[in-house]
Amino acid sequence: MFFDYVLRSGRIAGGTPDLVSIGIRDGRIAVISPDASMMARDSAHDIALDGRLLVPGFVETHIHLDKSCISDRCTCHTSKLKDVIAAVASAKQSFTEDDIYARGRRTLEKAIVQGTTRMRTHVEVDPRIGLKGFNAVGRLKRDFAWAIDIELCVFPQEGLLNDPGCDELLVEACENGAGSIGGVPYVDTDPNGQIARIFELAKRYDLDVDFHLDFDLDPSWMHLDEVCRQTDARGWGGRVAIGHVSKLSALDEPSLKAAAARLSDAGVAVTVLPATDLYLMGRDASHLVPRGVAPAHRLLEWGVTCSLSTNNVLNPFTPFGDCSLVRMANLYANVAHVGQPTDLAACLDMVTRLPAKLMNLKDYGIVVGNVADIVALDCASPEAAIAELAQPLLGMKNGRMSFSRDAAVVNWPGSDAIQDDGYRNAGMVSKSGLA
Repeated sequence: MFFDYVLRSGRIAGGTPDLVSIGIRDGRIAVISPDASMMARDSAHDIALDGRLLVPGFVETHIHLDKSCISDRCTCHTSKLKDVIAAVASAKQSFTEDDIYARGRRTLEKAIVQGTTRMRTHVEVDPRIGLKGFNAVGRLKRDFAWAIDIELCVFPQEGLLNDPGCDELLVEACENGAGSIGGVPYVDTDPNGQIARIFELAKRYDLDVDFHLDFDLDPSWMHLDEVCRQTDARGWGGRVAIGHVSKLSALDEPSLKAAAARLSDAGVAVTVLPATDLYLMGRDASHLVPRGVAPAHRLLEWGVTCSLSTNNVLNPFTPFGDCSLVRMANLYANVAHVGQPTDLAACLDMVTRLPAKLMNLKDYGIVVGNVADIVALDCASPEAAIAELAQPLLGMKNGRMSFSRDAAVVNWPGSDAIQDDGYRNAGMVSKSGLA
């Protein structure tokens, strides 16, 4: 059999530690074999991985392309949640479709070179922005299909039942290709009413649901229970996710375990957003500042599907970000005191396998017959990927190389690494492989 690509002598995350070679043909994984020589001679492109780790692409479950890269046009001095929402709402009034597209493109390109191959982006729909964001991100979805699969999750950032005209726009977006629907109950005058309406629309249009939820540090009340109740009532288990849920970080052990049982039983997944939650929570504390990051690894132990995600990039909600999910998982591991190899490997799972489960993705994973979405990391094990902030060196989408970068090389005195072709000889992907 002739292959379009052979990825030779790599290690598959979650598999055995043994080296394998992968033959790719017509955009799919045709063969996975321990015999490197068998396929190397029968391929158009033979890439030597030298034991590096392979993952089936990173999965971003919660990001906002439509309001990324606006730090330079927002004034927000307090960084409290209500003020941040107001600042972005004000800036949003001047957005154009082309502006949203350009900023979203800049953010998408960051995500692609960091190894993200699947993405759920939350898109604001309301009477002020209309469908500008929906249309712009829809264009990005089409234009970048060669490198990343994008799902649009439409949602009302500034309220639904208290915002006349918003419901009609959500319906229009659902009728025109939205991939999922979300809500923000804590900004609505009738939170439970919003939750119910979002589930009604999800049922009507057969959409998964993804709420921004319980985004503060007061554990005395939560909307989590109502979301779980509605999930049970509508038979939507396995199709619902909640993001932020920083209240969970304020629960004692018995209460947290009870919440986890409720989530697991209902089939509601949790997305933790470490960068935003760290930045915005605990603003009123002068010392011993609470982290405000939900303990995803503990929820995972109790049967809850969990993911780690980026949320905002370069805006008042999160005025930094490079779209690296490896970095996000490392940040979470630091904050959550995660350091054992198995726990670090679970952090890698929370940016790959588990978010794929959360989004009900089909054809995901490095398995014969699946689409060839594969990223090579500059490390040898799942725990090293997170502990060492391993760089993605190459990525494939549908069996086509979507990005590549040089592996770093230390140039000792007298080294011939920077001769002839200059820096390109320092070690990178070529037809012959990774130097």
